[in-house]
Amino acid sequence: MTKYSVWMTVLVLGFFRLSSAFAQEGVTGPGYLIGPEDVLNISVWKDESLTRQVVVRPDGMISFPLVGDLRAEEKTVEEIKNDLMRRLAPFMPNPTVSVAVEKISSYKIYVLGKVNRPGEYLVGRPTDILQALSLAGGLTPYAAENKIRIVRREKGGQKSAIFRYGEVVNGENLEQNIVLKRGDVVIVP
Repeated sequence: MTKYSVWMTVLVLGFFRLSSAFAQEGVTGPGYLIGPEDVLNISVWKDESLTRQVVVRPDGMISFPLVGDLRAEEKTVEEIKNDLMRRLAPFMPNPTVSVAVEKISSYKIYVLGKVNRPGEYLVGRPTDILQALSLAGGLTPYAAENKIRIVRREKGGQKSAIFRYGEVVNGENLEQNIVLKRGDVVIVP
């Protein structure tokens, strides 16, 4: 690894640590979409029997007393809260429901190929490609740094894009350094 590569890795790691404190707020903020394996705390005011922790099942559903199964995947906390209040209304007058994300377990990305630590990463916050490569310990000397491929599943199919690491670390074409979505795969040939 050249001195320039070491310097860029240190710079990226420093930025990653600095930005991670602010990034968690963005993930669990109002726009965060719930995914499978996320853990939610749900409580109904003045009814202890309707206070519980639920895990979003792999099919994207949660189960809750009186309500039965409810779709949680790809919904915000506010949408789940509103659904629960609407479905509890026949059983109690004006139910007050609280929903909070206890644990983010669905925001996983995968980094494969010529990196120092390939594997699955549970990130829990918005993570771009450079940050994902940093989590994986950086590129090995045998990596084809300008042929990195990002694979994303969308609408029943898969999309693929090329990421040119050499350009981005030189400050060129920075728009390539996209934020990864849950389930994205970074392949370093």
